[in-house]
Amino acid sequence: MATPWSKTYRAENHTFRKFKEGESTWSNWEASIFVADTSHKCPTYVHRTPPCQGSCPAGEDIRGWLQIVRGIEKPPEGMSWQEYAFRRSTNANPFPAQMGRVCPAPCQDGCNRNEVEDFVHINAIEQYLGDYANEQGFRFECPEQVSGKKIAIIGGGPAGMTAAYQLRRKGHGSTIFDDHAELGGMMRYGIPGYRVPRDNLGKEIQRIIDMGSIEVRTEIKVGKDITIEELENQFDAILWTIGCQNGRPLPVAGSDAPNCITGVQFLDAFNSGRMQAAAKRVVCVGGGDTSIDVVSVARRMGHIQTFHPNERAEDFVHGFVAHDAATAAKAEGAEVTLTSLFKKEEMTAAEHEVQDALTEGVTILDGVMPVEVLLNDAGRARALKMAKCTIDAKGIPTPVEGTGFELECDLVVSAIGQGGELSGLEVLNNGRGFINADNHYRASDRAGHFVAGDIVRPHLLTTAIGQASIAAQSIDNYLKGDEFGKRPKVDVHHFNLLNKLRERGLEPEEYKSVQDWGTCEADWAIHNFEDRSAHEIVHAEELFLGHFGYVPRYVRSEEVPTAEAVLGHFKERLIGLGEEETIAEAKRCMSCGMCFECDNCVIFCPQDAVFRVKKDKSAIGRYVDTDYNRCVGCHICADVCPTGYIDMGLGE
Repeated sequence: MATPWSKTYRAENHTFRKFKEGESTWSNWEASIFVADTSHKCPTYVHRTPPCQGSCPAGEDIRGWLQIVRGIEKPPEGMSWQEYAFRRSTNANPFPAQMGRVCPAPCQDGCNRNEVEDFVHINAIEQYLGDYANEQGFRFECPEQVSGKKIAIIGGGPAGMTAAYQLRRKGHGSTIFDDHAELGGMMRYGIPGYRVPRDNLGKEIQRIIDMGSIEVRTEIKVGKDITIEELENQFDAILWTIGCQNGRPLPVAGSDAPNCITGVQFLDAFNSGRMQAAAKRVVCVGGGDTSIDVVSVARRMGHIQTFHPNERAEDFVHGFVAHDAATAAKAEGAEVTLTSLFKKEEMTAAEHEVQDALTEGVTILDGVMPVEVLLNDAGRARALKMAKCTIDAKGIPTPVEGTGFELECDLVVSAIGQGGELSGLEVLNNGRGFINADNHYRASDRAGHFVAGDIVRPHLLTTAIGQASIAAQSIDNYLKGDEFGKRPKVDVHHFNLLNKLRERGLEPEEYKSVQDWGTCEADWAIHNFEDRSAHEIVHAEELFLGHFGYVPRYVRSEEVPTAEAVLGHFKERLIGLGEEETIAEAKRCMSCGMCFECDNCVIFCPQDAVFRVKKDKSAIGRYVDTDYNRCVGCHICADVCPTGYIDMGLGE
């Protein structure tokens, strides 16, 4: 059943038209020459990248796996649609169960369906596929043989694990070094378990390890336990995916007090199991996703009245105080405040995460900035001095005079940014706590070194995954001695019609003679199909939006505890869609830039020039063809194509 709208829409306003009343001229000179049989232009079928995919930092073929879920693209014989869609999605992202939960979904922001009523719930469908794959025990396919080249991956987080996965698919084994006891990086140590269930995370990591020829060495810190020079002597290529494990302290006086810590330290202590209680009064400065996780965890843990006068709030974070279940059960509610430079609606954290935090009893003070950490006689933070602020065009805040106030606190958490921990790796440091990389993710000035993830530039988990895929391709090129060509303008995992035809046994014949040029009878080419997906993204104005009806979005349910019930509540908040809801939601996809077999062009062609390709010759992207002896160039087919797949571009 469709759930209520997340926004307010009026169905009676759903009146998209290709042309408005009173329009009698074409909108541009190019269109004006394409008039009836004087245009000498006929339809050509042009594949472009949809904006969901163009907005995805991992570059997933989102439209492709949605086509599979909705039943338009059929799986090979003997394979379920769930497995086929899973394999298509994991061409780019081996963590669908995780990204379906925690990715802030820039793909949904870019979705052209927003111009109709509301975006397609891509995250929810991806979560369903990831969870189904985990339940069914799907495994990744890879070549049996490995190249024999030795590749070191430093860091076992989303970037490092993705690189190991993509390299194994290309026939290379690898060795992963990680300084933690378990793999997962920020997915395990930076995000709470109620957002990333650890059993699902463990299964997705193990699926990669099970590909074979991937060695794991945990609790080894490169730069301390093993040097860069030793790695260079032992391995043919090195990929740095060490993330950003140093949080930025508050840039104000007094921030070096012992009970002032960073969000990275706080979440690492919680996710490692060292900390089972926070403090009575916690103030977190931030506004992004990390700060939301800090305050939500603090509310769930609460505080424990100290049993010894030497116990301090930061001791719980650093693990100096041992807790047992009986002690943790005595926890009481914590007073938790989140402060942000920006207004709530402008915070970088996902909107629904901000609302969840408010529901859970977090106090959010927006439009304010820290001015000073006020210390007691023992040199510990007793309060955080704040002030209202203005922000200039460069994003620099300035306190408003006369607006200062104090927030009493026992623990101050800074969640204002992160940097790399590069001790022992100073030769790689670009001077700002990061490692430089080019657009192939080669480390600057060091042959055989590559880099991906937050250590390049802190961003989303899905960004790290996308960078790792490109880095893996670059490592493959490097090991083979291949040229590093120019990266495509739209640098994502594209649908490939030729591969689809091969899958169906419809591969074109081998090209034989230059005399075949210009004929539509030859079978060595895909006729009237042009692939511009590496260069162009199809936008809403290129679609016929009037084709699409008003269909409410299927929204995942959430179990968000109230302020009274949040203490000790560590159950997963998101409740995934079922199979029927998943299919129904996928059907809302408008298939931007690719034919989805609606038959509009066939039905509306006045000359019967457009026809369906015979079933034994058809495939996704090869559903219709044109009889150019009948076509008069009226371009009605292009006008009524919902997906922007038809251009009047073939001919004189």
